Amino acid sequence: MTDLHGFADEGFGSVADAFRAHFDHGLETGAAVAVYHHGRLVIDLHAGLADATTGAPWTRDTLAVMFSATKGLMALCGYLAQQDGLLDFDTPVTTLWPEYGAHGKEATTIRDVFCHRAGVVALDTELTLADLTRWTPVITAIENTRPQFTPGTTFAYHPLTYGWLTGEILRRATGKLPGALLEHYLAAPLAAQAWIGVPDHVQPRVARITPAPADTSSQAAELMRKVLAMPTFIRAVTLGGLLPARLIDPGSTLDFNSPALHAAQIPAANGITAAGDLARIYSAAVTPTDGRTPLLTKESITDACTVRSHGTSWPGVVAQPGIRYSTGFLLNGFPARPLLSDTSFGHDGANGGLAFADSDAHLGFAYLNNQLPPMDDERANRLTRALRHALDRL
Repeated sequence: MTDLHGFADEGFGSVADAFRAHFDHGLETGAAVAVYHHGRLVIDLHAGLADATTGAPWTRDTLAVMFSATKGLMALCGYLAQQDGLLDFDTPVTTLWPEYGAHGKEATTIRDVFCHRAGVVALDTELTLADLTRWTPVITAIENTRPQFTPGTTFAYHPLTYGWLTGEILRRATGKLPGALLEHYLAAPLAAQAWIGVPDHVQPRVARITPAPADTSSQAAELMRKVLAMPTFIRAVTLGGLLPARLIDPGSTLDFNSPALHAAQIPAANGITAAGDLARIYSAAVTPTDGRTPLLTKESITDACTVRSHGTSWPGVVAQPGIRYSTGFLLNGFPARPLLSDTSFGHDGANGGLAFADSDAHLGFAYLNNQLPPMDDERANRLTRALRHALDRL
């Protein structure tokens, strides 16, 4: 059996068992899971390898790329900025960002952006790595892009543009780029290690991502056929071909194992943290944690659990039946990614990782790994199912 490191408090053994089983069945390279309950760390486990190429073990200090779980942190920053009176989700984007109001984007609200209803799924401009590191060229490209559908009329997941859209709105509101904003609102107050754009001294602690196993099934072939028939979606997930569609490309010098990509600010996808820190952030959002009052007001928590986008999405993307979003968060009720309850809100990522808060359970959960999954990945679902079982028995 796989050796687990860390601890799970009495009553939470089912989560430890589910976590161990992933390694015993060859589903993980390295991973960590953490849970805060009523503001107290009750699960803090890690196992496996941080780097399969060198054999370096995953330790408590190992950090991982969050992929789209980063979006949840941007949404938290959005709510905190609104609570500070710096923005209003229901006002036009142009109240903060006048240059955005061009090419059919004039009436877009800030909430439309956070709810994946902005219509700017992909950009019209070709970008370079230098563009990503300078921020402004990406923002200019967004301003010059014509939306793929009329903003506010439907929704489509914005894989990468979400980060720059929300990031520029928040920069205009607070004066801070996403990395500094994350530090100001979440990392520094909670003594949490979390970055959007890691400094050089942090890079050696970032786990190396292992590519997904090859999938030759008919289901995978059908999905690939659908994706190839959606050029806008391909542009969306690759930034027009700058990034590899499979996230990790052993033949590329620029993928999600690249230090250059880790150092850039890509606030929809390249946040880097540890599971314990991410769980603490979500716990602190909804329940007293480390002696602090909750970050979010009751009104913000209610809003964060309110469905804003659901049902059939714009046909230019691969639809995920049943997916439900609030203002920036994935919600419970999505069959492919059930959370703890209808008072859960958070976000998952392309590595199969997941983080969320649950206000009724007074809980913060985070699971991170460095093994890209096959299509039928159930790792996070097994962990949340085991957690639900444990809480029911407490």
